[in-house]
Amino acid sequence: MPETIDKPATYADIEALPPNVVGEILYDRLVQHPRPAPRHAFAASNLGYELIGPFGKGRGGPGGWIILDEPELHLQGHVIVPDIAGWRTETLPTLPDTAYFAVAPDWVCECLSPATQRTDKGDKRLIYVDIGVAHLWYIDPATRTLEVLTRDAADWKLTHTFFDDDDVAAPPFDAVTFSLGALWPDAPETSSET
Repeated sequence: MPETIDKPATYADIEALPPNVVGEILYDRLVQHPRPAPRHAFAASNLGYELIGPFGKGRGGPGGWIILDEPELHLQGHVIVPDIAGWRTETLPTLPDTAYFAVAPDWVCECLSPATQRTDKGDKRLIYVDIGVAHLWYIDPATRTLEVLTRDAADWKLTHTFFDDDDVAAPPFDAVTFSLGALWPDAPETSSET
């Protein structure tokens, strides 16, 4: 947990940020970073594309998920904005009417960048285990990797690491295989496998 601060951050601090900045409140501290760079946005968007069809819509896969880009989570005093998050429909049967989610996702994916890696693998990683996220993925466009972690009691266990254009079938989305190369803008065109 980070150092103690004198004045806890509030949502007003987030609202005061410029529109090109993402704000989060982690352990009462305002954390801000720029919107994702094009390579990172490409990787996150394409991961969503690979998962939403089979898991969100049930096209060529089991369905049963709600998968969203950059949802705002308000949980245990934190305001967190993961790059992508997913809820099983048993966990979140309907979307809330609020502009945020008060139910922890079952799966989170963070797209690592120099501006976010320390927070993503530090405070946010601790918060995700505390709020009950079961699966955490890290995609890194710079190293063309995907790390898959599963919650193991009160910590994370690395279960898979994929590289370049490996075929990916990993929990909680191991019912369908896709090429990791689909996440990299300079990779040859690939298509999903079912």
